[in-house]
Amino acid sequence: MAHAHKLAIFQGRLKFKSNTQKIWGVLILLTIITAIEVVLGIYKPDVLEGSFIGMKVLNWIFIVLTLVKAYYITWDFMHMRDETSALRRMVVWTALFLVCYLVFILLQEGGYVESVFKRGYLKTDF
Repeated sequence: MAHAHKLAIFQGRLKFKSNTQKIWGVLILLTIITAIEVVLGIYKPDVLEGSFIGMKVLNWIFIVLTLVKAYYITWDFMHMRDETSALRRMVVWTALFLVCYLVFILLQEGGYVESVFKRGYLKTDF
């Protein structure tokens, strides 16, 4: 049984007339986000060089923008919006858990590596 795709993004705030138009709209959104990442990566504003929870604010911005892009790629291009809520939750919660775990590892091990470079020796020797 065929059913119509949902033709809205931003929780229904922006609606499209056809599926092709929606694909182009999401592609333009992803292109804008990528352009913002590239501009921030090239210019690296001094305002964003401050630290927040153990990492530079600029790095946090890159992480958030990457997650937004991953969400829209999964939601629209992989048609996750048309799946059952249980499958959507399973995919989203698994990805969220893995992202949190990777951020924890990044912060924990990054601090250790930084201390080795600063002091020139290991904190613990197993």
